[in-house]
Amino acid sequence: MLLVASFYRFSNLDDVAALIGPLTEAGRTDGLTGMILLAEEGVNGALAGRAEAVHGMLERLRAIPGLENLTWRESWAEIAPFRKLRVRLKREIVSMGAPGLLALDGAEMRKSDAEDERGRVSAADWNAVLQDPTVPVIDVRNAYETAIGGFAGAIDPRAERFRDFPAWAAAAPELRGATRLAMYCTGGIRCEKAAAHLRRLNPDLEVLQLRGGILAYLAETPPESSLWKGGCFVFDERVALGHGLRPTGHVLCRGCRRALEPEGAGAPGHLEGVQCAHCAARTSPAQRAARQERRRQIALAAARGARHMGPASTADTGASADAAKEEP
Repeated sequence: MLLVASFYRFSNLDDVAALIGPLTEAGRTDGLTGMILLAEEGVNGALAGRAEAVHGMLERLRAIPGLENLTWRESWAEIAPFRKLRVRLKREIVSMGAPGLLALDGAEMRKSDAEDERGRVSAADWNAVLQDPTVPVIDVRNAYETAIGGFAGAIDPRAERFRDFPAWAAAAPELRGATRLAMYCTGGIRCEKAAAHLRRLNPDLEVLQLRGGILAYLAETPPESSLWKGGCFVFDERVALGHGLRPTGHVLCRGCRRALEPEGAGAPGHLEGVQCAHCAARTSPAQRAARQERRRQIALAAARGARHMGPASTADTGASADAAKEEP
């Protein structure tokens, strides 16, 4: 079994570019896979590997000034959820077109943590928020994620990417005159920025956030009392998780990056590793041929006992234009 750790932290970081090389070398030496995104506003990432190696990298990150209070969520995978390790420099650790919106120095961050905790709702208390008819609940994820699971009654912006959120919020009738609302996402990072954006527009707005996101809810809430339906899309080879953070069996279309129900793999037009019934009509012959050749190369590599280094995970292929920039 491989340990999978997902994490993020907003904080002002200095000389970020100098961190890329040492972290990449250390991670590859320890056999880690996954992604670490670094920006002046903080860090966002997910890692997989031997438990001691994952914990070692997390402690390296904690040693960086500004990341001393980095926390993470752990789950387990039977197969490697990522193909290789990538450590990248970005303008934002989650792409909303607002770099620096939540970057704070150490003292400000500690103060912010204490103040914002008032708006954090634990998994144990989240059902009460969902059942309060006076509180609009927003799903801050993308459309390809909400398509396979969510909380009934939540407002779905149907966004193609997180950068669409500010424009949606400006026009959303559900937000006009609102004084209190709630939101959730996969692990919490998108809610951090979305909430900050809304509070910047309306300082008196009270925003509740599901602490730890959907993953925390699925890890901590017994299925018999859960209000979650479906699978939670994750940005790795597990594709989607359910209660207890167990894979749901969804499969990924390598053409349009849509997560499919297991039975969807047998639908007319579906070609494993090439296209699914949803994108078959808009897949060109050239695209189909290229994907079939990639699939052939993967099979040849497997027959040799080698690993094909082409993209083969949701993070590598980009489940959307900015999937890997959000919650890898």
